[in-house]
Amino acid sequence: MQPSDLPHRHVLTAPTVPASVRPARQTAEMTFASWGIHAAHPTMGPALLILSELVTDSVRHAAALSPSLTVTLAAGDDTPAFAVHDRHPYHPGIVTAAGGSGGLATIAEVTAGIGGTCVLRQDADGGGKSVWTTLPLGRTKEQR
Repeated sequence: MQPSDLPHRHVLTAPTVPASVRPARQTAEMTFASWGIHAAHPTMGPALLILSELVTDSVRHAAALSPSLTVTLAAGDDTPAFAVHDRHPYHPGIVTAAGGSGGLATIAEVTAGIGGTCVLRQDADGGGKSVWTTLPLGRTKEQR
């Protein structure tokens, strides 16, 4: 399933500044809770960490060419997903934990550790990119 196929969606646009990390995280926590995915769920701690790291990476590396960033939150019954988009044209390639430290390597390691996926998608015009993260909830029928 693609994140675009998920029934719930919320978009936040923020300036590409350090002060945007906290509201992005808070918005994600409140939005996912409104969709029934509460902060106490074991997936949410790593999810909020990954989101914070993605926003921080955009602030550190894209602010000069991208004055704003966009956080897209999405969810289905058993899948929270989110993306951080900026308009900096640099495309770091495949997101993996191998051979790297910090930044996208840490994001990839945490994501893989809980069975999720992390995909970097370049804009069609080459002028920006999004990093999409999809995580499993592993809910039982009783938790739904």
